Amino acid sequence: MIIAVDGPAASGKGTIARALAKHYRLPYLDTGLLYRAVGENVRRLELDPEKEADAVAACDFDDHLLDDDVLRSDDVGKLASIVSAHPLVRAALLHRQRRFARQPEGAVLDGRDIGTVIAPDASAKLFVRATPTIRARRRHAELRERGSSVSIDRVLADIRARDLRDSMRAAAPMVPANDAALLDTSFLSIEAAIKRAIELVERQVNLKAENAAHG
Repeated sequence: MIIAVDGPAASGKGTIARALAKHYRLPYLDTGLLYRAVGENVRRLELDPEKEADAVAACDFDDHLLDDDVLRSDDVGKLASIVSAHPLVRAALLHRQRRFARQPEGAVLDGRDIGTVIAPDASAKLFVRATPTIRARRRHAELRERGSSVSIDRVLADIRARDLRDSMRAAAPMVPANDAALLDTSFLSIEAAIKRAIELVERQVNLKAENAAHG
């Protein structure tokens, strides 16, 4: 079973995807970390994230980088949003993500184009969203816990800018798959959001099984 979880930054998709992976005992991949690793590699190599050739050169990174806490920083998140807009970067990371998705037991992946590009044949697809203001509050709280003094207005501006880049890019824009179930977490607790996600996955899986049985 492959479960695709898409959505914008701070929507709760990562928390939900990890919970689904635990519930169904499936391997989990935060595909955003791949783009964050590219962004961090661009920085370390002193390259230009706006230049596609530089960003592609940074795609050759050691897997150990994925475990580095620096990838969770807001600065690296901004770099990830920039490099992920390059079609050749997305192409370079495509096989890696599909290989993970097509493990024998299945997998849970979260990102922005899982249900549309990486695993269009996924058993279940969710598109997780929340209002920009609420997402900014969540991200601001996370950053404060890490010792950042960035203002919430700055966080909100960054989120809106990332949303615009992600949804307007030519390669694999962030849009819900036609058959994705929408899950708005704006006013849901973590527990309620996870419960709803499991319900939506079960509904999709059961429906596909029924359709297959009836040929």
